[in-house]
Amino acid sequence: MTTIGFIRHGSTEWNRLGKLQGQLDTDLTDEGQEQARLLGVRLAQEAWDGIISSDLTRARETGEIVSKLSGIPFLRTDKRLRERRYGQAEGTTVAEREERWGPDWKLQELGQESDDDLWARWSELEAELLKDYPDKNILLISHGGFIVQVLRVLRMDSEDYLQNTSLTILLRRETGWDLQLYNCLNHLQSVTE
Repeated sequence: MTTIGFIRHGSTEWNRLGKLQGQLDTDLTDEGQEQARLLGVRLAQEAWDGIISSDLTRARETGEIVSKLSGIPFLRTDKRLRERRYGQAEGTTVAEREERWGPDWKLQELGQESDDDLWARWSELEAELLKDYPDKNILLISHGGFIVQVLRVLRMDSEDYLQNTSLTILLRRETGWDLQLYNCLNHLQSVTE
């Protein structure tokens, strides 16, 4: 059975500032690079067969760091793992969005990607992963908005905010995906204590 480990990319400056990144390309901060290094050290002790990341810099860089420190092969990037597109709202803070479009900005047509479009790109990638990596353990490095929406449609959503470099593991069974681990940050424990 295929196992997928969803990883949210490391921290960026825009994460710190509370800006909605969407599909705008941003770099990891020093903190984000350190988070990825710690995750790489952790994953060196686990059995993973490969890494596929979003093609956006923050995810790709996270994947490359994890691969270097864990020895897990970096297989490729895939644009289907990109963050949700937020259109005109990209690059803004909550306060800026509410000032421009009001508190119901999410309900307005601002060029954002629909749930159906996001789900379609996940479904296409999911079918490909199951075909190409049967009985393999594959890490997918993506973005909070994308991962949370996939989990929500699979009825695995949680109220916990998905943290940078967190690991969420799904195991494929006959009836669908089974959530094994959610939003795990064990690799950051020694840093935060």
